[in-house]
Amino acid sequence: MPVAPELQPYVDGVNGADLRPIFESPIEQVRDQSALFAHMGAKDAEPVEVVEDRTLPGPAGDIPVRVYDPDPGATSPVVAYFHGGGFVMMDLDTHDRVCRRLANAANAVVVSVDYRLAPEHRFPAALDDCMAVIHWLTVHAAELAGDPARIAVTGDSAGGNLAAATALAARNGGPGLAAQVLIYPVIDAACDTDSFATNAEGYLLTADTMRWFWDLYLGPDGDRDDPYASVMRVDDLSTAPPALVITAEYDVLRDEGEAYAERLRAAGVEVITSRYAGMIHGFLAMDDMTSAAGAAIREAAAFLQACFDVTE
Repeated sequence: MPVAPELQPYVDGVNGADLRPIFESPIEQVRDQSALFAHMGAKDAEPVEVVEDRTLPGPAGDIPVRVYDPDPGATSPVVAYFHGGGFVMMDLDTHDRVCRRLANAANAVVVSVDYRLAPEHRFPAALDDCMAVIHWLTVHAAELAGDPARIAVTGDSAGGNLAAATALAARNGGPGLAAQVLIYPVIDAACDTDSFATNAEGYLLTADTMRWFWDLYLGPDGDRDDPYASVMRVDDLSTAPPALVITAEYDVLRDEGEAYAERLRAAGVEVITSRYAGMIHGFLAMDDMTSAAGAAIREAAAFLQACFDVTE
């Protein structure tokens, strides 16, 4: 099917604006623009019973987090959320609305993580921060009215990469995770799938922009085959937690996300793959434009709840 009719005017508007490619702009300008674009097409922020900004200890200093608790009187499962933004932009504020919706839908404590960004902090800095948060939660989740035995990781785009990598790194003597939800995740630095060619331009996230993100994340001497950067390179996926992988039809990242899901499935991991027809990269935040955004949040919440019930 073509791009969903409700999104086509937005796509046409962006394409017709003749905007300078972000990879030709200073990084601070890119970050400022991402903050402006983050809430386009989004509904007003949902109320959540308790929303608190705090810091958690990290390998290079305190890590800012935002905690969403829809039911502070209960001991709830915990979802660590890693935001998208190509490893180089976005923050707690750009993903505030998404995290509120997920916390309410999943009835879980959501901990949104403001990990360090490239190029100032290249791989594995962001992953180290995400792992530090997970390790803290396994010991101190009760301080957030959370259950340390029911922790999951979730992320979109670059955050999906960090969620997948954290789920893998946590197997090495780390905490067991109940689930991983990967939303149009960045999976492979090779950038050579069919969707990279067919969706290379015209759908907001371009192939050239994604390659630029990888260049900033890894740096000129970075190893594109490192399995904690390009998680498709991991040899053994058999002990990864159950996964929901959500992809968008008109997204350069579509095929690598689905290929990673197939690798997980082949390794014996419980996997659900869900491609949203007619959607573009970033649609999860566009709940005022398309009902698919709400459907994806509900699907993620239902999957998390099912996985948390198993671990009780």
